[in-house]
This record gives sequence, structure tokens and C-alpha cells, in this order.
Amino acid sequence: MDDRAAITRLKEAHDQIRKEIGKVIIGQEQVVDELLLAIFSKSHCILEGVPGLAKTLLVSTLAKTLNLDFSRIQFTPDLMPSDITGTEVIQEDRASGTRNFKFMRGPVFANVVLADEINRTPPKTQAALLEAMQERQVTVGGERHPLPDPFFVLATQNPIEQEGTYPLPEAQQDRFMLKIQVTYPSWDEEREVVKATTSDLETTVEPVLSGEDMLMCQRAVRRVPVADHVVEYAMRLVRCTRVGQPDLPDFITENVAWGAGPRACQFLVLGAKARAALSGRSAATCADVKSVALPVLRHRILTNFAAESSGIDADHIIGRILETTPDKDVGAAGGAEAAPVLKDS
Repeated sequence: MDDRAAITRLKEAHDQIRKEIGKVIIGQEQVVDELLLAIFSKSHCILEGVPGLAKTLLVSTLAKTLNLDFSRIQFTPDLMPSDITGTEVIQEDRASGTRNFKFMRGPVFANVVLADEINRTPPKTQAALLEAMQERQVTVGGERHPLPDPFFVLATQNPIEQEGTYPLPEAQQDRFMLKIQVTYPSWDEEREVVKATTSDLETTVEPVLSGEDMLMCQRAVRRVPVADHVVEYAMRLVRCTRVGQPDLPDFITENVAWGAGPRACQFLVLGAKARAALSGRSAATCADVKSVALPVLRHRILTNFAAESSGIDADHIIGRILETTPDKDVGAAGGAEAAPVLKDS
């Protein structure tokens, strides 16, 4: 399948998945779009929101539309790393009387892993996901066990409770491509939620993509071309968050303690490619980078005490950066103009 046909198939799959998810999830269009963007980018994401906003239901519904193995891990303070990765047990062969170690796989061995309330378990257990997320393997007893492909970790966390929670270390947050904010529904959406969930109506979600189809779509996203000026725009956004760099705006030096690392540049460009492909366009633009800047950067910028005392958060700082950073190089041909939309011949 050539790139044109692959992008066309990707857009069709994206629209079908959104339609199937819409049977269960009312509203939250932006959340669904950002979640699918991470999935098609072959990356992981965090969904943050108060209880009762259907974060868990959204992830489980997505898994049904993808026709992939789904596993839910409920993170609790007493959860151990081996409860996630698996452990070795002694197994006796009754015929010969010999005993051998056998690896029993944990719930991380699935295509879609829901790390529910990931901030409710200590860092020791949170770190059990680090190797799985980065290397897509698990090492137990000195032996490496590859994880299935495709593989996604979709984590949820509650931002308002402090007792019994353990904030994710910055190093682990950096492994997540996006941090998606799940907000309250609108008046009309909440009315539809109440009516739908208090009736006896049963909804069936149909699978849209198989594992092989998903891998094909992910490869299509990686092949989307991106111009140098778009890459440099993403780099300027990220480098503008780093205190100590020359010629930084005053609001950065006054409010930022620590900025984003190189992974932010990678995810901005990858997210821009995915945004272009999901829109049926043949190339990524600066506008695509700008559209994914908030979810990519918000968990990679650490504000200082002055910002917190003034009520300035990472989203506010990112908004100021987008306003003050030009979206194309001077004299760059084409600049941030939109790429042509692919149409079926």
C-alpha cells in the first residue's frame, strides 16, 4: 500500500473509531481526538481529570474499537512491581521430579494497558512501567520478555486528591507523549449522559482496526514528510522553555524552574505528522505543531514558586510562548501554509 492509500485508510479508520466511541462517550471530542493522535503515533498518554468523567470507560471503549488485547491495572498503595510485570514461579515436573522456574506474565502483557489512577501507587511500582514504555519489553530474572506489538500505556490520574497519592516523577512523565485534560461536560452533554446512563439501552461497539491494520497506520504516520522550518518551529517552542538559554522572554525566566527536554521536540513533530495524516493531508505544517503544543508540553514544564503564587500554570506559559514565537522562519518558502488534502481518485 502506497503512502496516499495508507493516509486515506488512516483517516477512514480514525473517523470510524470516533463514530464507535461516540456511541458510548457523549461529548469530549477534543479528548477523543488527542487520545487517538497518541495511539496512531505509537505513543503513550495520561488522562487527567476529576472522578466521574468516564476516563476509564473511554479507554476500555477504545480498546474494543481496536480489537486488541486489553488489560486494566488498578494502582493501589500496596501494588508491587511484580503485580504488573509478572514473576517467576517454581514448577515441578511430576514425571521427572525436576523443578524449574517458569515466568508467569503480568497484566502489562497486553496491547492496550490501562494504568488506572497511576498516582495512587509508590514510585517503586510506577517505575515498573518505565522499561515497558520505553523499550517495549520486561526484564525478569535477567531474561528479557518482549511485549506485544502494538503496545500502549494509557494512564489516568486524579488531580485534586493529595492523601494517598504519589505524583509521577518527571522522568516518567516525560515518557508519556501527551497529558490530556478531561474537563466537565457542557449542559447539553451532561443531560444526554444522565438520560443515556439511567435507561436500559445497551450499546454495542464494533471493532474497526486489527493489530496489523494499526501497525500499518502507525507506519503511515511516520512517513508523513515534514519541512525543515516546521521542525525548527517545534525546536524554538521547546528551547524557549529552558531557563538559561539566551534571549528568553521575561515571563519564562520569572516563572519557569525547569523546561522541556529533547523528547518534547520529537513528540511535537510526531504529533504534527499524526494530526496531518488524520486530517487526510500529505505533509505536516507549523499549524499542526501548534495544535499539539499544549498536551505535549504541559507536563514537561515545571513552574517555580513565583508562578504558583500568582496562579500561573504551565498551560498559561505555553499560551504565551505560542503568541510570542513566530510560526515560520523568515524567508521560508511555504511557511505554515496548509498542505493539500488528499482525495480519493
